[in-house]
Amino acid sequence: MNAPKTRMGFPWRAVVATAALALAGGVMQVAQAMPEGGMGRHGMGHHGMGPGGHGPAMGRALDAAGASAEQRAKIQEIMKAAREDVRKTREASGDLRGQMRQLMNATTIDARAVEALRQKMLAQHDAVSKRMTQAMLDAAAVLTPEQRQKLSEQMGKGREMMQRHRREREQMYGPGPRQ
Repeated sequence: MNAPKTRMGFPWRAVVATAALALAGGVMQVAQAMPEGGMGRHGMGHHGMGPGGHGPAMGRALDAAGASAEQRAKIQEIMKAAREDVRKTREASGDLRGQMRQLMNATTIDARAVEALRQKMLAQHDAVSKRMTQAMLDAAAVLTPEQRQKLSEQMGKGREMMQRHRREREQMYGPGPRQ
C-alpha cells in the first residue's frame, strides 16, 4: 500500500512555478481586454497587448523559452478564449464601478446597497480570477518543464527591471500615488 504523497513527494515547486509563469502571461494577455478601469487603461495594456496577440514582452519571453510556433499558437488561442470569457463576464455584470459611484454620490448613502454591490464586485473578480487561473494552467500544460523554467527566469528578469525603474522614478519624483 502506498503512503499518501507528501509535499516533498509531489512536484509542488513545478506546479507553483507553472502557475506563476502562466499568471504572468495570462495577465499580459488579458491586460488590453479589461474594460474601463481595468489594466487596459492603467496597467500593462499600453505595452502592445492587443486582442488576439500576445504582445512583445510575452513574445520575447516565449522566444527565450524556445517555444515552438505550435506552442505559441496554442497559448494564444487559450488566452484569446479566456479574454472573451472575461469580457462576457464583465458585460453581464454591467458597469459596477459606475453603480458604486452613483451609490457613493447619493445624498444619503445606503450602506446595505453599497455592501451588496461590493459583494457583487467581489464575485465578478472571483469569476475572472478563476477563469484566468484555468487559462494559466492550460497554457502552462503546453510548455515543457524546461521551457517553463526558462520562461520563469525571463519573467523574473522583467520583474526585476520593472522594480528597478520604479525605484529610480521614486528617487527622482518621490513616491507616486498608491492604488
